[in-house]
This record gives sequence, structure tokens and C-alpha cells, in this order.
Amino acid sequence: MVAPADAHVIALDVAHWFATASHWSGPDGIPARLGEHLVLSAEAMGVAGVLALPLALTLGHLQRAEVLAGSVSNVGRAMPSFAILVLAAQFRPIGLGDTAALVALVALAIPPLVTNTYVGVRSVDPEVREAAVAMGLSGWQLLWQVELPLALPLMLAGIRTSTVQVIATTTLAAEVSAGGLGRYIVDGIAESDYTKVWAGAILVAVLALVAEVVLGRVQALAVPGRGQALALPGGGDRPGGSGPTSATGTEPVPADR
Repeated sequence: MVAPADAHVIALDVAHWFATASHWSGPDGIPARLGEHLVLSAEAMGVAGVLALPLALTLGHLQRAEVLAGSVSNVGRAMPSFAILVLAAQFRPIGLGDTAALVALVALAIPPLVTNTYVGVRSVDPEVREAAVAMGLSGWQLLWQVELPLALPLMLAGIRTSTVQVIATTTLAAEVSAGGLGRYIVDGIAESDYTKVWAGAILVAVLALVAEVVLGRVQALAVPGRGQALALPGGGDRPGGSGPTSATGTEPVPADR
């Protein structure tokens, strides 16, 4: 436990570290490390989205593979990211660097995307589907015009959860010689420069919090009518979904953890 006097000294040292001009320029400066962190996180989310979202949308639309969606969720919760990072780095074609970090981050990002997207589409009210089919919508029109909009709140919650997790975990990339804000923590420990360690930890925490707030706002703006009923032919109203769980009890990953 840090004593109040020590905490005061640490705060002053960290403030001085941030006020030092050399820490804001060059390849090891905050802007450069922040850029590396964001690029690696964005790459991981992009790859995970390409792999997870089409599959989850298709399976949810077809009302199949409930066990697969539940298994992906359970494995994702149990899978240690650091272990994947180390194993990827030991695999000769991958080796140290950004690629090993990318493999681990993609594996971390996929489960919330698959689970939330699948559950969102799977839980659309069957009567809403029947009404859409009666209006002449084809299978893909049903997915894009009905199921996807109704599943959007859960999908965005999954994207939000994955993004914040990836941004926080990208810190570990420095352990396999990748870049990012984690370099301040790893290099600070190696150099016994604990002011740098504190500064790196603060930067990562602030970045994760900013991402959480921004994505939460985007989610609120993108789904202004969440919870509203969907009008059906004949003037009746039906709720957009039957609940946030699938037939196997697969639970979506909440955005607020």
C-alpha cells in the first residue's frame, strides 16, 4: 500500500514526466506510442470483425449452431490472452512483434462479437419474422432489413466490449517486442524507472476510459429507438425481440463490465 507521502511524491514525479518535452516527440514519444497502440488495436478489431460478424449474422439468421455460439463465448471467457501471446511468439512463422500481438488480440475480440451478434439476431421475435416474410421479403432481405436493425443494440454492445478489452490488452504487446503504450510499462520495469511505469499505466487507463465513453455515446446515437415496438401489417405492434438469450441460454456480453 502506498503511503500518502509516497503518493504525493509519485504524483509530482509523474506530473513532471508528462511535462517533459522530450516525452512528446520522437519514436518513443507519447504521440508515437499512442499511434502504435491505436493502429494495433484497430487492426485486431478489423480482423476480428471480418471473421466474426458475417458468421454470427448468418448462423443467427439460420437459427442454427446455438452450441457453437455458446462454446465460443465460454472459451473466450476462459482463454488467457497472455498465454496466446506467448504461444504465438514461439511459433516460428509468427515470432516476436506486432503479428504475435495481433493473433492474441483477435482471439480476445472474437467471442463478444460472435456471442452478441448471434444472440441479437437469434432473439428477434418469430412473429416479426413471419410478418416480414408475409410481406414478401426474401431471406437476405429479412436479415438486412429486419433482423440486423433489431439486433444492432446487442451488436454494438459486443463491439464496445471487444474494443475496450483489446485496447487494454494491447498493453501486453510490449512483452513480445511490439509497440504501443505498454512499452512505457515494460521498459520502465526493465530500467527500474517506476515513474515511467506509472505514466504508462495512466495513459492506458485513460485511453480505455475514453474509448468506453466514446463508444457508449456512439451506441446511444446509433440506436435512438431501442426498446420501441416494430409496426407490423394490420396495425399491430410487436416487440422487436423475445429476449437477450438464445435457446441454449447463451448470454450476450454486456458493454458495462
